[in-house]
Amino acid sequence: MLKSLFNWKVLLNLLVAIAVFVGLVWLTFRWLEYHTKHGQETPVPNVVNKSVYDAVKILEDAGLEYSVDSATYDPKYRAFQVLKMSPFAGSHVKDGRAIELRVNPRTWAPVAIPDVINKYSGLAFQRITQVGLKVGDTIFEPSIQKDAILRVLFKGNAVKPGTLIPRFSTIDVVVGSGPMRNISIPNVVGLTVKEARGVIARSMFEVGLVEHEDGSKDESDIIYYQDPASGDVRDQGMQMDLWASKKTPAELSAKIEQLNSIYRMKVDTSLPPVRYEEVPNYQSAPEPVPVAPAPVQRTEPAKAEPKPATTKPAVSATENRAKASAGSSANTGSNNKTQATGTAQQPAQKPKAKKVVVE
Repeated sequence: MLKSLFNWKVLLNLLVAIAVFVGLVWLTFRWLEYHTKHGQETPVPNVVNKSVYDAVKILEDAGLEYSVDSATYDPKYRAFQVLKMSPFAGSHVKDGRAIELRVNPRTWAPVAIPDVINKYSGLAFQRITQVGLKVGDTIFEPSIQKDAILRVLFKGNAVKPGTLIPRFSTIDVVVGSGPMRNISIPNVVGLTVKEARGVIARSMFEVGLVEHEDGSKDESDIIYYQDPASGDVRDQGMQMDLWASKKTPAELSAKIEQLNSIYRMKVDTSLPPVRYEEVPNYQSAPEPVPVAPAPVQRTEPAKAEPKPATTKPAVSATENRAKASAGSSANTGSNNKTQATGTAQQPAQKPKAKKVVVE
């Protein structure tokens, strides 16, 4: 057994096998060095703050690959300016290594217009501001949806929700100002149903019931009756009911009379004449207020004291007449004076004392 192991043929085969294994290992490492370019490194040039076009040319000349990605727009830097690179400038990389470049975009990143159609304008403005857009002009348009957003305009054109536009762009909104009042009803009798729909929409009304005489839904049927009638006035957004048929109005005269009896009823709004009678306005005189009578002060006449009888000398008749005339004039003057003062003040008059003349 041991003798056979040390046979020269066995030893020769073993040495050959070891040589083959070592050769394969050496070739494998050589192939890896060649494939991975082991020991061959290239310094990374500095391309920060250069334009992306100049940076790409420099990297291609250095034998390096590159990938470009946009960062958040910063208005402090130029458009397409390289803001950052990885690996950093000055590091060594193998040939063919991709260098990542972060470039400032040309403008803000696009944002989607929020769905604010038919929403209340106050909440819609808040939502538009939150996504980074600005509200420009507010255009009011008659609509039954008062204070609701009807359309969104960007650069004068209507845009749908979800449309991408640059961030911080200015958009205009169309807001409903409420329905218009007293709009004349258009005449659509004689038109097709399709044509009538267009006329009603342009007149800012809505199509209500559409009844086809034969039960079909053919848009080419002719309108032979409408409610409300043409010439009436209604508010914007009111519905118009239509009756359509393929027959002529003469053939549908009975149907038209029946519809008139239902929708064209005459209501007597006249009132009987009113007679107005004037009612004398009596003003009752105010009742006299009872006044308590003033207390009457009674004054007793002064009693004349009797005078002692005296013996007077005889007076002649001529002297008596002179005294009588003088006394009457004095009494007349005193009476006039009393009447003048009595008219002004009217004091309580006292009874005069009787004058007794004793001859």
